[in-house]
Amino acid sequence: MKYIARILLICLIALVGEHAAAQPPKRKKETAAKQATAVNVPMSDRAKAQYPIMQTPTEVVWKRDIYRTLDLTKEKNASLYYPIEPQGESMNLFTYIFKLFVNNDIPAYSYNLDGNESFTPENKVNPKDLLDDFGIYYEEKNGVIDVAQSDIPSAQVLSYYVKESHYFDQRTATYNYRITAICPVIHKAGDFSTEVTKYPIFWLNFDEISPLLTRQKVMSSSYNNVSSMTLSDYFLKHCYEGEIYKTVNLRNLSINQYCKNDSAVKKEQKNIEKQLSDFRGNLWKTPAEAPADTTATEASDSVKSEKAEAAKTEKKEEQKTRRTTKKSSDAKASKSSGGKSSAPRVSVRRTRR
Repeated sequence: MKYIARILLICLIALVGEHAAAQPPKRKKETAAKQATAVNVPMSDRAKAQYPIMQTPTEVVWKRDIYRTLDLTKEKNASLYYPIEPQGESMNLFTYIFKLFVNNDIPAYSYNLDGNESFTPENKVNPKDLLDDFGIYYEEKNGVIDVAQSDIPSAQVLSYYVKESHYFDQRTATYNYRITAICPVIHKAGDFSTEVTKYPIFWLNFDEISPLLTRQKVMSSSYNNVSSMTLSDYFLKHCYEGEIYKTVNLRNLSINQYCKNDSAVKKEQKNIEKQLSDFRGNLWKTPAEAPADTTATEASDSVKSEKAEAAKTEKKEEQKTRRTTKKSSDAKASKSSGGKSSAPRVSVRRTRR
């Protein structure tokens, strides 16, 4: 009986070993597929807690929201544009967020006609509808959308709209500003014209995509190619450069809508930048104190004037004394050089022998 049990145990071990030997190729394929799509897996709540992001407080005493446009042809914003085509694990911002969006890993919201963003469920964009609207070729297999790398219009996304929230937090007595929304913009020329037209694609809530931006790194320096940072750090550290094109205002107008010409637009942009810097600089400045007693001030002024008059008089006397001394010395010098000497003259006469 024991012999039979041993035989059965050996057979069972052999079957398990054969089954285990047959699994590795399949497991390797599944592991490789998971690693290939790992970038598109949304983070769990626990993972999000490991990457805290700075959020705008709900109750602040002062806040101003502004919109900027980031020109990716500028050197400071080049980290968001290059590489245009993915090189290994490196890819630009649009390629990264586009893949996340197509795979339904992050939500995108429609760009309204007024240019404002609204992060509500009814404004969410369907990936298929957006691909059809912008003429991006794709294939759908078993409900999964597949867009080839060559069909992703990353080369045409030459700018971004970003919304910044500037605020003063009275609880911590600090001035901060952060990005709250991002919108990629396609630059495309018409079929019968060389004029380039801008087409905003969709709005993204920065709070929703920031944890995923920590997974993708970009090169941060042209002089040190090893230097890199995550996309999240790039925005949180304000490494970008952009011009203001709109502020949140009562009439909901952009700068171009209420400025008559380009010079007026530039002047308004500088004015807004100055308003922000002045507010930040004046937060901890001590205002100049007014004199406590007007009478004391007047007495102080009279004393100062008396001292000034005395100094002037003393200076005049000193100058007068110098002039008198100089005249006396000049007279003595003239007398010694031009007058006769009072000392007797001694002459020696030579006699003949």
